[in-house]
Amino acid sequence: MLFEENYQEEVTQFADVILPVPVPRLFTYRVPREFAGIVTAGVRVIVQFGKTKVVTAVVAKVHNSPPKEYQAKYILEILDDVPLVTTQQIDLFHWIAEYYMCCAGEVMNVALPSGLKITSQSKVQLNPEFEYPELLTEREKEIIEELKKHSSLSYDELARFAEVKNVYHLIKSLVGKRAIIVFEEVKEKYSPKIVRKVRLNSFYEETGNLTALIGELEKTPKQLEVLLQYLRYVPALRTPELNRKGLEKSTLMKAGISEGSLGTLVKNGVFEYFEVIISRFADLEPTQEAASIQLSGPQQKAFDEILQQFQQKDTVLFHGITGSGKTEIYIKLIELALESGSQVLYLLPEIALTTQIVVRLQKIFGDKLGVYHSKFSDNERVEVWKNIISGKYQFIIGVRSSVFLPFNNLGLIIVDEEHETSYKQYDPAPRYHAKDVALVIAQKQSAKVLLGSATPSIESYFHANQGRFGLVTLKERFGNAQLPEIELVDIKYARKHRLIKGGFSGLLLEQLKLNLEKKEQSILFQNRRGYSPYLQCEDCDWISTCHQCDVSLTYHYNGQELRCHYCGHREPLPRTCAACGSHKLKTMGYGTEKIEEELQQIFPEAKVGRMDLDTTRSKTAFQTLIGEVEKGAIDILVGTQMVTKGLDFEGVSLVGIFDADKMIHFPDFRASERAFQMITQVAGRAGRRDTRGKVIIQTNNPNQPILHQIIHNDYENLYREEISEREAFMYPPFSRLIKLTVKHFEQEIAHNAASLLALKLREKLGAPRVLGPEAPLVERVRNQFIFEVMIKLEKTIGLKGVKAFLSEQIQDVLLMKEFKGASIIPDVDCG
Repeated sequence: MLFEENYQEEVTQFADVILPVPVPRLFTYRVPREFAGIVTAGVRVIVQFGKTKVVTAVVAKVHNSPPKEYQAKYILEILDDVPLVTTQQIDLFHWIAEYYMCCAGEVMNVALPSGLKITSQSKVQLNPEFEYPELLTEREKEIIEELKKHSSLSYDELARFAEVKNVYHLIKSLVGKRAIIVFEEVKEKYSPKIVRKVRLNSFYEETGNLTALIGELEKTPKQLEVLLQYLRYVPALRTPELNRKGLEKSTLMKAGISEGSLGTLVKNGVFEYFEVIISRFADLEPTQEAASIQLSGPQQKAFDEILQQFQQKDTVLFHGITGSGKTEIYIKLIELALESGSQVLYLLPEIALTTQIVVRLQKIFGDKLGVYHSKFSDNERVEVWKNIISGKYQFIIGVRSSVFLPFNNLGLIIVDEEHETSYKQYDPAPRYHAKDVALVIAQKQSAKVLLGSATPSIESYFHANQGRFGLVTLKERFGNAQLPEIELVDIKYARKHRLIKGGFSGLLLEQLKLNLEKKEQSILFQNRRGYSPYLQCEDCDWISTCHQCDVSLTYHYNGQELRCHYCGHREPLPRTCAACGSHKLKTMGYGTEKIEEELQQIFPEAKVGRMDLDTTRSKTAFQTLIGEVEKGAIDILVGTQMVTKGLDFEGVSLVGIFDADKMIHFPDFRASERAFQMITQVAGRAGRRDTRGKVIIQTNNPNQPILHQIIHNDYENLYREEISEREAFMYPPFSRLIKLTVKHFEQEIAHNAASLLALKLREKLGAPRVLGPEAPLVERVRNQFIFEVMIKLEKTIGLKGVKAFLSEQIQDVLLMKEFKGASIIPDVDCG
């Protein structure tokens, strides 16, 4: 009789991982036995990719099937005890990669904050088997002696010791003589914030023991002072639990005690040091502001309508004019969602531009609210990520990248200023639109989406009119506020009749002067930063241009330099013309810097501030500037489109729009829509309380229909004209646009590659659906020539099959020998 053996054969596990590199497929790695059962979907692992590259990957799937095409390498290390990436996020990464024609790794690279990725640093250490010191030079012997003092040294540390800039030749020589070993030290970027604390030994929480200690320390006054200072902060006898929490060492130091005396007390066992991990974000308690919010009649009606629409529709478009009080309605909706136990995501186009609303919401929601944006450090962003997973943050306010956060129970997504172009990412891949991704997330998590805007995008308004979205309108400003009075100034007429000073019309200067006298604030809007768009020679008409891009260099007064706003190239301000040597160089046009300077000359008593990319680069710069405006420390604020978004200043009663024509006549099918949105939004900053504001628009043609639509706040008429034109020419929302951008360092190769691609696409898709190739407005950027092929598809055509065909044709072109070095970048739903 055979005995039946009962044993379970150990099954080898494999993991498909998403790598942070632009490769189309997932890679499979072998799970070491010690990690079996620990490696699950969503955990981060360290793997080797290629011969030397060590990267952070995210496990997408664990299974038992080895890859057929290659030998699977082992996972080197596991970074998480519990998954830091949810299964919903992994599904989203794949959806975005497929829809926007990129790789899951590119999505993951953008989604994960840098602090969740590892870094590797080359280090050197002594080879314990090295036996031939006679082979070394004197310099190399010194290096070996230094290495004996340390377990290892980085390349930089070795270079400092050797006092050489290039240490690689020394390292190469020592490796060749087998004296040292070079290795990669892998570190996680994220490091928690740790504070050193001190506490009294629990033995002295007894009254008798503490009294005896005080008696002993009377002989050493400095040590006694340490004890007494500590007891002032921490009443150890009365509340021993406070003593166990301890006191930050820095707090005692600030009290002026002797660090040496504290050290002696620690050595003698009276005190003890310990370390704790703390949050980088201050704990905030909610105030009573939420309870004090009372909706007006029209606001309450809009609020009820939104809730009613959510009964039938998953997405509602909220069209509320500027100053109508949309934020109060958002707050009430957020409260409802949080009370139900759901998470909330509140998207804003640019977090740095909405400081006011963030501060207000923090007062209302306290520690439930987390803020996520690029001005935060890597460590701060990782803490927000982890606090969502732990459940500390139920409500997140953030920019477009917030759609990648690890939500698993979203109930409400608010997309404020839903028309904003800032929600679209252009570079690098994935070239996603946060609003569209938010709609997909909401569908996957059964959440509701509220799209809010005073000037909705044509596409969203179309979907609302077609019944795909719900629609709620609020056409009354909150309280007694009225829409501003808008006046057009014919700048061409003013120039002809010498009614102009610099770039300012007489009327605008007169109103600015009047506002200063009334001690009211003004905003001037010019959507061009820098001092002057370009520098021109008066003798030969030479214009300063970028040597890498086909654009003029912008003159920046601060720094006395010319800058390219495309590639970042900078060069000193020339003294003479590069073409003819003339000294007659003249700045042409107006940027925010020049307007600021001229205002200070015209109104020397006025306090002028500037809000653009150059003045708001640091983490706190925008908040500081906002604070100055709110306190009345700035009389006139000059700014780019930053001033159009999310700002609410009581003292602003005048808005001047410096040059409306450039926005209106921009060569883009969305130009009229965007000009209406931008001008209406900035005009809405004027007179948002009891005083009716005034808006002055400077234009070369006051008869343009769109300006009169802006004056009458006639969005519906703009929509009718735009939707009719788009239907006639098959533009979105009646079609989908996919732009293929072809780049190469040689113009002919770029053009030929784009022409062949367009030809191949026309054969299958038909000539009417393939436009181009055409050179864009800026034909060369960073020395690469650019040609664009536009695909225009009817909504009835299956997008998945077309994208697969496009990917195939792109690969065919790129594999051709004559197009080596070319790149083809797809942009789905471009613009």
